[in-house]
Amino acid sequence: VQLQASGGGMVQAGGSLTLSCAASGFPFDDYAIGWFRQAPAKEREFVAAISWGSTSTYYTNSVKGRFTISRDNAKKMVYLQMNSLKPEDTAVYYCAADRIASTSMGYVYLGQGTQVTVSS
Repeated sequence: VQLQASGGGMVQAGGSLTLSCAASGFPFDDYAIGWFRQAPAKEREFVAAISWGSTSTYYTNSVKGRFTISRDNAKKMVYLQMNSLKPEDTAVYYCAADRIASTSMGYVYLGQGTQVTVSS
């Protein structure tokens, strides 16, 4: 199983980034995908999730209205469009997979992360 996040970088506050998650090694169409992040000296936290058929999406309150999760099952890709970025969004972002989309931390597969740094 591989989940590789990419697209991170440095951006000024108010800017935008789009993260991508490339998946392989499991039946992607049957799995929900979540995004999580971990800032320095903080616990990993849930950011967003999307169900296998894109019918349901979930967001943590702090990103609602700014972040959008989407997926392309044909390409086995998931995206996180991040707008109006704030310094507090600075973290390593990870994508993860599980059978059911939820806001829990217990996703069965967790991928490698990508660093997002937002300067003020």
